[in-house]
Amino acid sequence: MSTPVRHLLSSADFDPDEIAGLLDLGMRVKKSRPQVLRGYELALLFEKPSLRTRMSFEVGVRMLGGSTIYMAPQEVGIGEREAIKDVARAVARYVDIVGVRTFGQSNVEEYASFSSIPVINALTEDEHPCQALADFLTLKEKWGSLAGHSIAYVGDGNNVAASFAVTAASLGMDVRVASPRGYTLPEGMLTEASSRAAATGGSFNHGNDLHAAVSGAEAVYTDVWTSMGQEREAERRRIHFAGWQVNAELLEYAAPGAFIMHDLPAHRGEEITDEAIERPASIVFDQVENRTWAQVAVVITLLGLAGEAGS
Repeated sequence: MSTPVRHLLSSADFDPDEIAGLLDLGMRVKKSRPQVLRGYELALLFEKPSLRTRMSFEVGVRMLGGSTIYMAPQEVGIGEREAIKDVARAVARYVDIVGVRTFGQSNVEEYASFSSIPVINALTEDEHPCQALADFLTLKEKWGSLAGHSIAYVGDGNNVAASFAVTAASLGMDVRVASPRGYTLPEGMLTEASSRAAATGGSFNHGNDLHAAVSGAEAVYTDVWTSMGQEREAERRRIHFAGWQVNAELLEYAAPGAFIMHDLPAHRGEEITDEAIERPASIVFDQVENRTWAQVAVVITLLGLAGEAGS
């Protein structure tokens, strides 16, 4: 009987031990660069533009001996130009694993249901699991252990925030999420993060009190107020998010030397000031670099090659 195909569609698809294992694997392959992907091909099907996601997947897979093929938004048309089930089954005849960057979470879930090869969520409107893995790989490099450390996410309860909350809670951290009223995380993600924090000995708090979330936090994370596809809401969001900027005044509430985090692209002068993102405590570009290693760890794991990547 064949082994079921494993996918990464949501940060909740991997349990806490598996998430910790992915971070350990990412750190190992960053140092050793094993040629474990030689002979393997990754396809990237992107319906949304990308800088870091595309480059980090392509560079990482090639560094480990594999190859990639990229399909641009105008070439994909998942569910429009061609039925999702037909795309999924066709692509599986050419490559070994696929990263899908699309709009609705239902698109990537439907795609995976018809795919005979592993599928990685390379971003949807609901989640961004690869980003979260890179974020905590970065903090693991800084702190060694993650359990018990405090981190605050402030801003829109968007896809990045959802994956952030579940992943941080899975790692036993003291997790705080604060958003303006009307922009909080979906109920399902709040429940998942709370459950995981209880299981790992961490804590998860969420609400609308910006300063309470940041108070004493060892890392402060934010994201854009207006994500891709929400451009028509930009002006309304600027009004609702007034006062939610990560700046020198807000960072006075955090622990001394608190790390400053952002997944990029940043709208400097909106959700974060130029001064904050350029501080020595900013690890934004370490997060960028570690997209490569978090993602190849996912690729290696889903292909069943972790044992060949060394210890």
